Amino acid sequence: MALKQSLSQKLEQRLSPQQIQLMKLLQVPTIELEQRIKQEIEENPALEEGKEESLDEFGETNDYDDGDVNSDERDFDFDEYLNDDEPSYKTSINNTSKDDEERGIPLATGRSFQERLMEQLQLRDLNQNELIIASYLIGNLDDAGYLEREIDAIIDDLAFSLNLMVNHEDVERVLKHVQDLDPSGIGARNLKECLVIQMRRKQDGSISKFTALKVLEEFFEEFTKKHYQKIIQKLEISEEDLKEAVSEIIRLNPKPGGSLKENNKSLQQIIPDFEIREEDGELQLTINGRNAPDLKVSKSYETMLRSYTEGAKLNKGDKEAVTFVKQKLDAAKWFIDAIKQRQNTLFFTMNAIMNYQKEYFLTGDETKLKPMILKDIAEVIDLDISTVSRVANSKYVQTPYGTYSLKYFFSESLSTDSGEEVSTREVKKILSDAIDAESKKKPLTDDRLAQLLNEKGYNIARRTVAKYREQLNIPVARLRKEL
Repeated sequence: MALKQSLSQKLEQRLSPQQIQLMKLLQVPTIELEQRIKQEIEENPALEEGKEESLDEFGETNDYDDGDVNSDERDFDFDEYLNDDEPSYKTSINNTSKDDEERGIPLATGRSFQERLMEQLQLRDLNQNELIIASYLIGNLDDAGYLEREIDAIIDDLAFSLNLMVNHEDVERVLKHVQDLDPSGIGARNLKECLVIQMRRKQDGSISKFTALKVLEEFFEEFTKKHYQKIIQKLEISEEDLKEAVSEIIRLNPKPGGSLKENNKSLQQIIPDFEIREEDGELQLTINGRNAPDLKVSKSYETMLRSYTEGAKLNKGDKEAVTFVKQKLDAAKWFIDAIKQRQNTLFFTMNAIMNYQKEYFLTGDETKLKPMILKDIAEVIDLDISTVSRVANSKYVQTPYGTYSLKYFFSESLSTDSGEEVSTREVKKILSDAIDAESKKKPLTDDRLAQLLNEKGYNIARRTVAKYREQLNIPVARLRKEL
């Protein structure tokens, strides 16, 4: 088959590197933006922090008011920097005197979860094999302090990894020692065992604690399902006795490992990207200054490029230097423009959200939030929906009523009997208020909640009520029941 060439035209839509860079910058929060700028400055020597230098009427820079003082001379005093009076042995790390005092700052190190338990275990009268088993059990505890691995699996691991042959009774016996450590409830295999261990240790002869232990040991499933009448009948106690026992149970810690486990998760500080203030009934929007840092192109690199281009005929090495300098200058200008465009896009988008939800920002009433989706804001600012989504991602606004994520103000709509479109957030607020005001002895079912909302004019089905209730992290009526 012969090869042949042909010309063809086709239309494609492609994003330039600058557009891709802007899209990535739009969706990062303020803290990550600062890190991104520092990274760019480190990688690109043609980019610097600071305001652009202004030119006077003679075309010269006008940064300083110190006459003929050179900028380098302002920054460094070379006579002080190069002090020849300092003996060389003082600046050498290997020639310090033994009498010199070290003023190093010690590093603070905390003990791990397992280390604290092992310290307690050393006080137990255990032989070498039992210590190995106990150490292995402690190493298999999860963050909450539970032992989720099966005993048989642990026996196999000890045999294959440590060549230690043990039986089920050996591991169970050592596990009792682990469960006797502090905090109480550690080493349990499930929630029931965890609460029983704690309640057994709290026994002091009181009726309420003894009843609580009986409830946990014999009627744990009924207790979790809040079948209180069944427990009262089988234990032949009064409702007041059960109420006191339940009061003892709810004081127990379902996650005992949390009191010892070090929290290794890094907490991200929320820095608001915007601030909304009310002044004389009008809303004022300001953008965080960290979103618009002062960046400039290095004058030394521009001067270097000008000296190369105005010089004589360039050799191969000079041409490579010119190409490198030009690339770095272009990249610096692109990055500065992207930061400015990011600031403008953020401001226009937040301003549109503020005007759309003006009634809420003036009153702080959650029921005043209007239904709003990404498309509504995209049409106002004449940008793509994906751009608005990137702006709303991981951004926060400080208002007189608290700091909120931008996504908080977006919600779907729901029709009322009068045909009015209301925000689903308004319905959730009414739903939450109704549940807060209900009788805990007889909580409102989803059917009853749907009926109440329908009476208020909201067309909503029972399954929708259940969905909103789950989104609010509110349990079903049976689990909300109290004595």
